[in-house]
Amino acid sequence: MTTLKSKLKEDLNAAIKERDELRSSTLRLTLSAITNEEVAGKTKRELSDDEVQKVITREAKKRREAADAFAKGGRPESAEREKAEGEILATYLPKQLSDEELKAIVAQAVEEAKSAGAEGPRAIGQVMKIVNPKVAGLAEGGRVSAVVKQLLAGG
Repeated sequence: MTTLKSKLKEDLNAAIKERDELRSSTLRLTLSAITNEEVAGKTKRELSDDEVQKVITREAKKRREAADAFAKGGRPESAEREKAEGEILATYLPKQLSDEELKAIVAQAVEEAKSAGAEGPRAIGQVMKIVNPKVAGLAEGGRVSAVVKQLLAGG
């Protein structure tokens, strides 16, 4: 069993003992998503820590999107619960890059793409190919894409 998955199980047991309903239900759902990922396909397999982290990232994104949908739908209590679940999951993910750090990485990638001959908005694909490996798991794709478009349009 991977260390991240075992940590999730240990934390689930602790949350159950403490009668922390929000934390225990969030961890249960996340562990079931991990199990579903393990049994998907033709053969059962053990996920690596990186794969477990991707599942947690996907679950956290679902919580953010649900919170936005609930907020727009006039259901603030449900939105707050989804936000709280997302914050619990965020504790198991690496710290996200700040806007300044992300801009610095993207600016460097834009310079690399320009030196390779890519200019203007058409260079988005080339810049994203350079940036994505550097920020994998540290920034959402939507944020990265917005910064890339902004810097290419401004530069």
